[in-house]
Amino acid sequence: ARSGASIVMAQFLKLMQGAATGQIVVTDCLNFWGGCRVKPKEGTHAEPVYEPATGRKLCDMFPCGKEEVDQAIQSAHAAYLKWSKMAGMERSRVMLEAARIIRERRDNIAKLEVINNGKSITEAQVDIDVSWQTIEYYAGMAGTLAGQHIQLPGGSFAYTRREPLGVCVGIGAWNYPFQVAVWKSAPALACGNAMVFKPSPFTPVTAVILAEIYKEAGVPDGLFNVVQGGAETGALLCNHPNVAKVSFTGSVPTGKKVMEMSAKTVKQVTLELGGKSPLIIFKDCELDNAVKGALMANFLTQGQVCCNGTRVYVQREILPKFLEEVVRKTKTIRIGDPLLETTRMGALITKQQLDKVLGFVSQAKKEGAKVLCGGDAFTPDDPKLKGGYFMSPCVLDNCRDDMTCVKEEIFGPVMSVLPFDTEEEVLMRANNTTFGLASGVFTRDISRAHRVAENLQAGTCFINNYNISPVEVPFGGYKQSGFGKENGQVTIEYYSQLKTVVVEMGDVDDYFNN
Repeated sequence: ARSGASIVMAQFLKLMQGAATGQIVVTDCLNFWGGCRVKPKEGTHAEPVYEPATGRKLCDMFPCGKEEVDQAIQSAHAAYLKWSKMAGMERSRVMLEAARIIRERRDNIAKLEVINNGKSITEAQVDIDVSWQTIEYYAGMAGTLAGQHIQLPGGSFAYTRREPLGVCVGIGAWNYPFQVAVWKSAPALACGNAMVFKPSPFTPVTAVILAEIYKEAGVPDGLFNVVQGGAETGALLCNHPNVAKVSFTGSVPTGKKVMEMSAKTVKQVTLELGGKSPLIIFKDCELDNAVKGALMANFLTQGQVCCNGTRVYVQREILPKFLEEVVRKTKTIRIGDPLLETTRMGALITKQQLDKVLGFVSQAKKEGAKVLCGGDAFTPDDPKLKGGYFMSPCVLDNCRDDMTCVKEEIFGPVMSVLPFDTEEEVLMRANNTTFGLASGVFTRDISRAHRVAENLQAGTCFINNYNISPVEVPFGGYKQSGFGKENGQVTIEYYSQLKTVVVEMGDVDDYFNN
C-alpha cells in the first residue's frame, strides 16, 4: 500500500508541476480502476480535449467500451464487498484522510480544474474547498447511519437496517468536474457503496486525481473508479445489470435517456438536470444587493451553471435604475486568463458552446430584444489566449416571455431582463416553464419573501442572495429539472436502502389448524 501511495504521489506531483506553470500537457492514462490508471485498449480511437482559455490541445481522451466498463464494475463490486462490511467509523477515518489530502493540495487541484474547464482560479478554489468540506460532512455521517426499533405485541419486535445499494454509477458534468465527482461519491462511500464515475468527455482530468487521492487515503482498490467516454460509455453503464444506482448531472434530453435505460434493470436514479430559473426583484429590495445577486445568478462560471437565475423579473418602478446599475457593473467584469486571481470570467468550455451562446444572442435580437452590453466573442490582450473561447457578458432588455432567450436554457453569460407589475402576475409567469431547478427573490418584506418562496415551483429558492450551495443544504429540482437530492442529510436515503427485520418472541399462530 505504501508503494502504491508513493506512485500515486509521484504522478500527482508531476501534474502539479505543470499546473503551477500553466504549461501542463496531460499524457498519463485517464481511466482508473482496480486502484491504478489503466491504459486504453489497443485500437481505441482517441478524442482530443482542448484547453478552453487557449484553444490548444490539452490531452487525448480514450473512451471505454464494453470490456473496460465490465472490468471497472467488477473492480467496484469486489471493493464494495470489503468496504460495506467495515464499520461506519472505519469508513469515516478513511474519508477524513481524503478530505485532508484535498485540503492540503487545494491550490494545485484548482489550477488543474481551471486548465481543463476554463473558469477563474478564484471560483475553482471555492469548488475544491466545497469538495473537501463535502467529504468531511459525509464522513461525519458514516458512523451515525442507523435504523429504527419498533416494539410489537407480546414482546416481539422489529427493526430496520440501513444498508448500501452496491455499485453506484456517477455521470458528471463539465461545469464542476471535481466538485460533482465528490458530490456523488462522498455520500455513496459513506453509505458503504462503491462507485464508477464517468466525467464529461470535455473535462476528463481531475476525476482521476480524486481517484488517486481516495486510494492514497486508504480505500480498497476499486472502490472509486473512473471510466472515460461519451454517450456510448454512459449507455453501457446505465444498462449494466450489476449497477444498482445511477446519479446523473446534465441536460434534460440526456436525463430522459438515462432514466429510460436504467428502467430496464430497475435501477434507482437521481437526476440533476437543466434549468431556466426565475430571479424576482421587487421595488422594495436593497438595489445594490439585487444587482450583485443578478450578476452572481447569471455570470458565475461564464453563465454555465444549471441553476442560474437567467430570467430576471424586475418590478417596473425600479427597472430603469436596475438596468443602469447592472450594465455599469457588467461592463467592469474582468475577462481574461483564468489562472490570474484578478480575473472574474474565464473561457467557455468549447468553441461549439461559444458559438451556440452567440447564436442565442443573435436570435434574441431578431426577436426584438435589445443588447445593452456584451454579447460578442472576446479576445483578451494576452497573445497566448487568442485561441480561447471567451465572450463578453451580455444583458438583454425588451425581453418577453415567449422569446427563445427566455424560454430555453442558454448555458452562457446572457441575462434576460423582464418587467413585471404585481406579485401574482410574476409568480404565474415565473412558474410557466417545464423547468424547476432554482429560483430567487430580492425584497425587504419578510412576509412577501416567504410567501413567494412557498409559491415558486422550484427545488431551491434563494432569498436576498443567489447561487449559495453549502453541503448541508439539499440541492435538486422540480418538474423536468429532475428528482432526487444531492447534499444534505436526505442524500443518505438516495444511496442506501432499508431492510425490515421482524422478530417473533412467542409461538407462531396455528392459524390453519384452528
